[in-house]
Amino acid sequence: MRGRGIRVLVVGAGIAGLATVRALRDWGATIDLVERSAGLTTTGTGLYLPGNAARALRTLGLFKPVAEAAVEIERQRTANSRGRRLFEVDVAQLWRGVGPCLSLHRAELHRVLLAGIEEQPVRWGRHPVTLVPEGDRVAVGFDDGSTERYDLVIGADGVNSTVRQLAFDGAQPRSLDQYAYRFLAPRLDAEPVWSVRFGPGTQFLTIPISADQVYCYYNAGRGGDRPGWRDEVRAGFGEPAATLLSALDDAGADAVYAGPNREVVLDSWTRGGILLIGDAAHATSPNMAQGAAMALEDALVLAEFLRTAGTVAEALRGYEQRRRPRTDWVLGQTHRRDHALGLAPVLRDTVMSAIGRRMFRANYAPLLRQP
Repeated sequence: MRGRGIRVLVVGAGIAGLATVRALRDWGATIDLVERSAGLTTTGTGLYLPGNAARALRTLGLFKPVAEAAVEIERQRTANSRGRRLFEVDVAQLWRGVGPCLSLHRAELHRVLLAGIEEQPVRWGRHPVTLVPEGDRVAVGFDDGSTERYDLVIGADGVNSTVRQLAFDGAQPRSLDQYAYRFLAPRLDAEPVWSVRFGPGTQFLTIPISADQVYCYYNAGRGGDRPGWRDEVRAGFGEPAATLLSALDDAGADAVYAGPNREVVLDSWTRGGILLIGDAAHATSPNMAQGAAMALEDALVLAEFLRTAGTVAEALRGYEQRRRPRTDWVLGQTHRRDHALGLAPVLRDTVMSAIGRRMFRANYAPLLRQP
């Protein structure tokens, strides 16, 4: 199917939305891109991109600028809260032939993706307020009072998707009963290693994202925001967590990004000419670090089906049939990992020491294949 004469609305200028516009740039359709926020943000924390994300970036023609802004992670190390190593994985070898594992500031990836859409304008500070099917088209009412009609509306607007709420009966994310804290700190170790320590139902993760910064993530487990979370980390994990936390001593409240972990599970991602992709469709617990990778893959597979199918409806059906087994796999693995985190520490550490490396490789095995 040729894109000429087809109007597409992409809602959301995050990873999924920008990647989709990039993937469709030569298709010939007229594409409008709207984003609720006022402009590109330079805030945020870190992002880890496993090898399948790097492969997708290479297909999009954006691997080089991302790699230039990133740290290549060679190993992933898992330990208990006292620092006793449980297992280690050579991720460079695991993903060999697929792509390197990269970590960088989230804003750097957005910067590259935004540059990658070239002349495509972004209508910043704009979002839909109504979505009304009209035969094969969708009438979209925007917050400025205007209405426009599209052959395809792509909701790429994240876990709190407006498109999902408007067109999918107000479907909301599911709570995972986890509360997480994210922040950046000065890098202490030159070794390019992703490192996590497990406490009782908690975890403290560090990933270097540049020559001088490390991304820190604390999953506090069940419950909501706790004022004493920093003391919990110092008491539960010791060094280097205590030193890394000192970076927050003189920082403002906005230096910490805190909130619940949630997932999105839907029976269908389509409603007529409306499609959800990325976290809007299938957000999961972050423990597989597949959010960005799945969004990038979504963009490429959707573009493939829109080019080869006879109609938009046929393309959306084919797209969902292709993508669901892969995203369902990731969802299932995140549930297994979260369950393991909740085991009694002695049992968990024993199991991870014995078969952790084998389990890790099995988690990612299907993702080594092309999406």
